[in-house]
Amino acid sequence: MNNTDNQGFNTQLVHAGDYEDMYGSVIVPIYQASTFKFKNAQHGADCFAGRADGFIYTRIGNPTIDALENKLAQLEHGYRGIAFASGMAAVSTVYMALLGQGKHIVSTDAVYGPSRGILERDFSRFGVEYSFVNTAHLEEIEKAIRPQTVLLYIETPTNPTIEITDIAAVAQIAHKHNILVCVDNTFCSPYTQKPLDLGADIVLHSITKFINGHADIVGGAVIAKDPDVYKKLRQTMIYLGGNMDPHQAYLTSRGVKTLALRMDKSQESAMKIAQFLEQHPKIEWVKYPGLPSHPQHELAKKQMSGFGTMMSFEVKGGIQAGATLMDSVKLCTLAVSLGGVETLIQHPASMTHAGLSAEARHEAGITDGLVRFSVGIEECEDIITDLKQALDKV
Repeated sequence: MNNTDNQGFNTQLVHAGDYEDMYGSVIVPIYQASTFKFKNAQHGADCFAGRADGFIYTRIGNPTIDALENKLAQLEHGYRGIAFASGMAAVSTVYMALLGQGKHIVSTDAVYGPSRGILERDFSRFGVEYSFVNTAHLEEIEKAIRPQTVLLYIETPTNPTIEITDIAAVAQIAHKHNILVCVDNTFCSPYTQKPLDLGADIVLHSITKFINGHADIVGGAVIAKDPDVYKKLRQTMIYLGGNMDPHQAYLTSRGVKTLALRMDKSQESAMKIAQFLEQHPKIEWVKYPGLPSHPQHELAKKQMSGFGTMMSFEVKGGIQAGATLMDSVKLCTLAVSLGGVETLIQHPASMTHAGLSAEARHEAGITDGLVRFSVGIEECEDIITDLKQALDKV
C-alpha cells in the first residue's frame, strides 16, 4: 500500500492507499467478488481470528474498497476508514455503534435532515435521547450536555444554513466530559477542513458529494482517529451490512483524484457569485463563509483552508419568489445533492428538509424561501449570466 503521508495533497489524492496487483495495474482493479479463497483451512481460521491478513467476504472487506478506505484515512489524517453504501448508512452505523438505551446525543439543529430524522423517528423508539442545538453557540452545547451524553455530532458548515461551528472548542468541551465528537465534513471535504486535526474523534462524509464529485455514485465514509473506536464502528458496519460495493469504490477512487482541481475552480467561482448575489437588489441575504458579512467569517478563515463551494441565500418575496428563480434557471440544474462538477440549485424546505416539521425547520433557521446553491466547475461568467436572467423574472 502506498503511504504518502509526507507528500502533497494532490499527490495523496492520486496515490494514497493504492497498491500494485499481481499484474502491475496502474489503478486498483475492481474486485467484483463476493467471497475469497483461502490457502488452506488454517489460513481461513487465521483470517477469521485476525491473525493473518486476507480477505474473506466483501461485506467484511474487499481489495478495491480497502484501497479507497486507506486513501480517505490518509487524506483525513485518521487511523482507518470505512466505506459505506450511502452517507446515511455511515450515519446510521455511527449512531448504532455509539448510542443505546438511555444514552444521549447532542447534535447540530440544522444537521442534514435524515441525520436528524432517523434519531427522532427511529432511534428514539429504542430509548435514545437527543438534543438539537445551534452548535455555533458553544454555551448551548454546554447547557445540553447530560451525564448520559456519549456523542456530540456536529455538521459544519451546516446544511443548508451555512453556519460554522468551532470544532476545536467543541472537542475541548466534549472531551472534558468524556464524550466523543463526530463531525460531518461533507460540505468541506478533507481539502478544505480536517476535523481530526482539530480534535474530533470521528469524521464522516457523504462521498456522493465532493469526494466523488461526478453525481454518478451514492456512498458514505467514516474515518476514526482511535483504533478502538474504529474497531467498534467496523464491527457494527459488518453486522448491519451497509458496506460499499466494489464498483462504487472504483468510481469514487477515480473521482477523488481530481478533488483539489475541482474545488479550486469551484471555490474561485463561488466567491464571485456570492459577491454578485450580495449586491443584487432582489436578494435578501447571502450566507457564504468567504464573505466578510458571514457571522463566522473569522472562524472560517481559522479552521478551514478554503471557503468551499456551498452557499445559501434568500430571494425577496419568500417561497414563491424562490420557486420562480428555480423554475427560471437554464444552466444551473434544479436537483438535490451537491459537490459535483455541475452547479445545482434547490429548495430545502420542500426538498432535503421536507421531512422535518415546520417548527423544527424554523428553529434550525431553514426559512421557507431559503435557496441552497452548489457551485460547479462551469465558467463563472456563465453561471452569473444564468442567475441574472432568472432573477429578472422574479
